Amino acid sequence: MSHLAPGVIHIATSKTNNAYLIDGDDGLTLVDVGNGKAVDLLLRTIAELGRDPADLNRIVLTHAHPDHVQGAPALREHTSARVLIHAADAAWLANGRVPVDGRSSPAARRFDQLPVAHWTPFKPDATVEDGELIAGSGGLRVIHTPGHSPGHIALLHEPTRTALVGDAVFHARRLGYGPATFAAEPAARASGAARIPTNVTAVGFGHGTPLTGPGVDAFQAFLAQQR
Repeated sequence: MSHLAPGVIHIATSKTNNAYLIDGDDGLTLVDVGNGKAVDLLLRTIAELGRDPADLNRIVLTHAHPDHVQGAPALREHTSARVLIHAADAAWLANGRVPVDGRSSPAARRFDQLPVAHWTPFKPDATVEDGELIAGSGGLRVIHTPGHSPGHIALLHEPTRTALVGDAVFHARRLGYGPATFAAEPAARASGAARIPTNVTAVGFGHGTPLTGPGVDAFQAFLAQQR
């Protein structure tokens, strides 16, 4: 783990996936969970911070893809944290997989048939809306960024101006939108990403190395091209 900003901790849940832990007003908030194998790592990280599992009060999911939600049911069982997601993706959680119309290509639909792409079906405890300030989260503002999925959201940690962008933008060697194959509506991704503020001081991605300091300039320039 590493501190992306004061009160914002970056956790690499695998070689390619990231989650973020926020120290908020009433305890901890986790943004994304990763796959099922990430649960033990997340619990160890909470312990390393000198906190108890019960200190995790909420899990905010940027979208309902397996590499972001698969570990959520088990982590909720360990911590009693409430799970939040945008309403447009909420029904996917109960399906236990991405629906056929949630992908833009036959290749991704075939992937979604595999057990590795499934999760234990569950329902969120609440849904979030665009512009909402999530109560108790220490200042996380919801930004609806559809394209990768219908209910994809980014989050702005307002006290530190840190953007947690999920899969709205990837940082795999360079900034971009990731494989169009796995997006619901690839053509909508640019307009979704354009809703993310440019006046940020740090950026956390669902996939790729976070950016801080001068590195944020490249992210700001990328977003400016989408407007």
